[in-house]
Amino acid sequence: MRFVDVHWHEHGFFVDPSAYLAELPRLRGLLPPGAWEFASDPAHYDIPRGAGCVKDLELAGIHPATDKSGRLVLEFAPNRFKHDAGLRITYSGVRHFSVEYHRAIDWLLVDSVLLDEILPDDGGEDGGGEDGDGAGGCVHEIALTDASITVRCEDLTAEWLHAG
Repeated sequence: MRFVDVHWHEHGFFVDPSAYLAELPRLRGLLPPGAWEFASDPAHYDIPRGAGCVKDLELAGIHPATDKSGRLVLEFAPNRFKHDAGLRITYSGVRHFSVEYHRAIDWLLVDSVLLDEILPDDGGEDGGGEDGDGAGGCVHEIALTDASITVRCEDLTAEWLHAG
């Protein structure tokens, strides 16, 4: 990740989204609409209050399309101490998807989200489409406790799944 800082620090994970949050207003016209809506949600990085924050969600499912639609769905279960809902992220126009397992922390039963970052993806440094409308899609990076996920796509839709 370019702006979000996530690393192991002595006896736990250090997470700091402040540089990304400072950059986020500049990305408004560069991210596709769904990606912007998800990234700019005030609860997304509200770590202390938690319920709408992605931190500590547990990776529950990865569902790639079996056809050539370019669709991918990631499902995250709520952390029972923090969330009242799980999260489903549906990606459209997926051009790249990877999961890199680190296998360094073998005492955890599931991989939990540390933090994520969504940036424009047009193959250049400044991102977005040439006309600044997010036409280049986005790249979504998710740091997990013992893995990382990268998705390059046209756009994404995030939906909180409340029980009941």
